[in-house]
Amino acid sequence: MAFTEIEYGVADRVATITLNRPERLNAFTLTMRTELIEAFDLADADDDVRAVVVTGAGRAFCAGADLGGGGGTFGRSQREAELVNGYPRDGGGTVALRIARSLKPVIAAINGAAVGVGITMTLPMDVRLAADDAKLGFVFARRGIVPEAASSWFLPRIVGIAQAMEWAATGRVFGAAEALEGRLVSRVHPREELLPAAYALAREIAENTSGVSVAAVRRLMWSGLSASSPWEAHAADSRLMTELGPAADAVEGVTAFLEKRQPAFPMSVGEDLPPGVPSWPEDPYGV
Repeated sequence: MAFTEIEYGVADRVATITLNRPERLNAFTLTMRTELIEAFDLADADDDVRAVVVTGAGRAFCAGADLGGGGGTFGRSQREAELVNGYPRDGGGTVALRIARSLKPVIAAINGAAVGVGITMTLPMDVRLAADDAKLGFVFARRGIVPEAASSWFLPRIVGIAQAMEWAATGRVFGAAEALEGRLVSRVHPREELLPAAYALAREIAENTSGVSVAAVRRLMWSGLSASSPWEAHAADSRLMTELGPAADAVEGVTAFLEKRQPAFPMSVGEDLPPGVPSWPEDPYGV
């Protein structure tokens, strides 16, 4: 599939999605939105892909929405958006919800500026790594709008309500060290070490784990954030233990451990995902 504003490739069982408008600091457009959704569809459909790394071309990750249209940018983007039940969808939200539904773990390699939708799109990703000179910011209040991409749901769950409100209410840009202290990112690396670190983590997943298990874990973790009690989580865990315990990957995992060798898991996400894997609630808007 040919893309114009992102790049997509697969190597060593890891898919890389690169935001690719370096001349505009990878600023977000509706075209990029569509291409990102299509790229995650490709990754989920490819059983050879075990993890996804998302990064930016050039010196930025994503500088937010492309403001080249001037003061009417956000009004125009709403008028151009698809309408469902009479309401326009924010483009970042459609991307965030698609990432949230991913069956493969997603690692953000934030190689430079990530502000506005450039940072909110990373919130449903599972791990965020940042270059030590990256600048991040939830700048929406300084532009007269609100944080989008379902970030009012994701951000407080990741960093806590107090930290989320400080960043969102001030709209200030902050550095990678503050992002690490506030638990927005997991680790900070020198820029030249960032992608190697992201790929090392992705390969650790690809080489050592069951794809079906990881897909189930990802859904359990994210759905568990909205569980009403640990008993609800216990019920979900128990069902999947019953379904996966006698399955081929569990047999191989135990056998490989006892034989002191690398496992060769035979099951695939595309064919063998058990029915007990939680799904996100049905989206009334269709994403």
